[in-house]
Amino acid sequence: MKLPCSFYCSLWFLLLLGAGSLLLLVHLQDLSDMLQQQTPVPSEQSFDSAVVIGINLGGGFHGAPGVEMSSYPSLPTPSPRQPPAFQWLPHLATPTSGDQQAESTRRPLTKRHRKLLLKSGSVTLGGARSGEEDSRLQGLAQTQASRRRLLREVCAKYQPGVTERPVSRRQVSRVYVEDRSGLLYCEVPKAGCSNWKRVLMVLGGSATSTHIIAHDDAHYANQLRRLDAFDQAGVAKHLRSYTKVLFVREPFERLVSAFRDKFESPNSYYHPVFGRPIISRYRANASRSALRTGAGVTFREFVQYLLDVRRPVGMDIHWEPVSQLCSPCLLRYDFIGKFENLKEEANFLLRSIGAPRNLTFPDFKDRNPKAERTSSSITQRYFEQLNSTERQRAYDFYYMDYLMFNYPKPFKDLY
Repeated sequence: MKLPCSFYCSLWFLLLLGAGSLLLLVHLQDLSDMLQQQTPVPSEQSFDSAVVIGINLGGGFHGAPGVEMSSYPSLPTPSPRQPPAFQWLPHLATPTSGDQQAESTRRPLTKRHRKLLLKSGSVTLGGARSGEEDSRLQGLAQTQASRRRLLREVCAKYQPGVTERPVSRRQVSRVYVEDRSGLLYCEVPKAGCSNWKRVLMVLGGSATSTHIIAHDDAHYANQLRRLDAFDQAGVAKHLRSYTKVLFVREPFERLVSAFRDKFESPNSYYHPVFGRPIISRYRANASRSALRTGAGVTFREFVQYLLDVRRPVGMDIHWEPVSQLCSPCLLRYDFIGKFENLKEEANFLLRSIGAPRNLTFPDFKDRNPKAERTSSSITQRYFEQLNSTERQRAYDFYYMDYLMFNYPKPFKDLY
């Protein structure tokens, strides 16, 4: 039987269609293999780069898919009304070569940019560190946040609306300006101010080392400018863009340290200027020698002068309360350090602002070096010379300092 021509045509068509389909499938498979070879598999390093991108200026961590959030320490993000926060975040990844190239083409940080980073709480201390070191640094950052928060609460209660008032030159007369690092440091005598001036001199380039700066040079030849030297616009600009630093000390301990320094050691200024009127007013039957030289003021006489509303001689910065000397409610300091942990906190600040790695805070005592440093036990011995009423009045005199900077009551009978 002879098959019709149409049957052969249909058969050839089906064979051609099948062959064409087979060729198409082979081509698509080759194309798929080629695309897979050209698409790189994400490496651990590229994933780390994505993690780095997860950091925002607010100090928060957005993360990347699959990242365990609890494995990265988190710090609270400050509200826009809070003062700048010194908060530390651990370095999360080593940048890729592309990141390094981008980093090299970035413009250097300006003081304003750094200030914004500090406000955001995104201060990062570089370098390899152990987990213990990470915890220590984060603890220091959290301590700063706690101190600023307490100060804001105290100021809101006792000096509401003070930040809305204009800043006078007198209120910034103890604030030193260091332009290279963008620092404003309020000088608190007997709380490490001599060594802080040495550090400012090195930061500013007028000295190469803190250890070669004599005590008198630190105070009288430091070439440091004070904030009251600027006009009103300049003062406002510095307060807005520079990092404001304050270091405080336990008030009674600071008072005893000042007394020992100025009245128990020879002093050509404090003995005649303060000693003579103090002895004349508060010592019965004073000798002619004491009245002439002003030497030998007792601690009780000194406290009587301090608490007298009609002092025979004015106030002095060495024992003036920090709440008056540095106007903390008005100036809203970014960093509040304490003398009791001076070296560690000062070095933490220096690393946070990007100071040279070889610059550390000095701890030498070059004034009356043979005398024992004033401690809490020494302070207690001096205040035991006073009666309970005098101690209470002295505590009342420094009450705001105790409150603002969270120092406990030094004696149990105080209220």
